[in-house]
Amino acid sequence: MPEDLRDRAYEDHPLPIGRGQTISQPFTVAFMCEALRLRGPEKVLEIGTGRGYGAAVLSLLARQVHSIEIIPDLAESARERLKRLGFSNVVVHTRDGTFGLPGEAPFDAIAVTAGAESLPWAFLDQLADGGRLVIPLGIPPEGKKLHCFTRKAGRITIEDLGGFVFVPLRGAGLASFPDL
Repeated sequence: MPEDLRDRAYEDHPLPIGRGQTISQPFTVAFMCEALRLRGPEKVLEIGTGRGYGAAVLSLLARQVHSIEIIPDLAESARERLKRLGFSNVVVHTRDGTFGLPGEAPFDAIAVTAGAESLPWAFLDQLADGGRLVIPLGIPPEGKKLHCFTRKAGRITIEDLGGFVFVPLRGAGLASFPDL
């Protein structure tokens, strides 16, 4: 947590971390992790590292976590923090997360921690068979609904997980997703 917000670290609501970003409230992080149905051997992609809180939680539930942050100074500070705290199964990448991480695909689970109006196709392309993708989607002012996409035998199923508030997903790889 930023020094000036440490006394609020255990409150269950999002807090600002600078650069127009927030750290998600603990309930939201836990809800997304539960929706991913992680058992331990998975390789996970997280889009939106922020300060590394979500990546740290995911690293305790999965074999390997690749986390992408588009804002260079946030990525570097999260990378250093996670290393210092001993989270050795997390790799933080500084890049546009809307393209995913094709060189490391496929992923058993993908968690997107920022809301989008449409689904970047790269995420579905990089999802393993049996994999789950949790992402907030929606068009303002209605807000975002968290969705879980599951790939099974070449088919995609979609589950509506309810309304949440997220900062906007940024990046050049945003494209529309039909039938949502």
